Amino acid sequence: MENKSKAIYNEVKKALIGKDEVVKQCIIALLAGGHILIEDTPGVGKTTLAKAIAKATGLKTKRVQFTPDTLPSDITGFTMWDAERGEFRFHEGAVMTNLLLADEINRTSPRTQSALLQAMEEGSVSEEGETFQLEQPFIVIATQNPLGSAGTMELPHSQLDRFMMRLSIGGLKEEELSDLIFHRADSGKPQINIVCDKDDVLKMREEVNEVFLSKAIADWVAKIIEQLNNNSLVMQGVTTRAALSLSSAAKASAYFYERDFVLPTDVSEAFVNCISHRIVLTSKALLDGVDPKDLCEDALKCCPPPHTKGSLK
Repeated sequence: MENKSKAIYNEVKKALIGKDEVVKQCIIALLAGGHILIEDTPGVGKTTLAKAIAKATGLKTKRVQFTPDTLPSDITGFTMWDAERGEFRFHEGAVMTNLLLADEINRTSPRTQSALLQAMEEGSVSEEGETFQLEQPFIVIATQNPLGSAGTMELPHSQLDRFMMRLSIGGLKEEELSDLIFHRADSGKPQINIVCDKDDVLKMREEVNEVFLSKAIADWVAKIIEQLNNNSLVMQGVTTRAALSLSSAAKASAYFYERDFVLPTDVSEAFVNCISHRIVLTSKALLDGVDPKDLCEDALKCCPPPHTKGSLK
């Protein structure tokens, strides 16, 4: 089968000028079967990016604008008595789709946020003792405003751990902003074309699973994680789920570059995005304003990668 990851990338990056790296990481997470959390200030293109991915992949999409009064049943669905049929009937929630855009997820209550946990981890929801399987592929692309913004609350650690990557878009440089203003004023919003369908996405995920990850790379990843977990500033370190998520992202990165084997660069490029949001810092580290991303970068620097043959890309 043709590798369509670059085609998806080329379409999606039309929507976000100057943010090619963020777009690439989103495509890698999609190929690896992971969920994506995009955190940034309002107005930088979080929702635009998520919508572009949905359009380019041709996946069935639903969007939930999270607010303080959003209920768990809005997400998972609910059972109600159907008088006409004379029986209880399940009404589907927002998760019954391929791509769920969870907009401003940290504006709702922890109870509603937790409604997504089973869907994100197991690909199913349970209601009234019955389990309903979600259609595959299923991916959550959530956006959140920075903690401390009006109306926001912190995501629980169990929720953060379900996201393969946490990404930040950031603002545009002067030249990039000038180009955006000029092109949008001239031609309006870019046209995103559909370049694949859900069967293509599932097939590419199967091919990602077949990418070879050597024992040397596995040993190196374990060494980096051990280095990070032993840091005195880390109270709760990298979990097994996080380590496996990182290895899947590394395989997807290799696939994106049309290789059938993982190189150290595949790991290092994904490491911070996959790991930094999963570790819990000590109270002292939080008071000192330590950034988890810096600790991840330090762990990478302390563990030289193994020697591998072949070009980097």
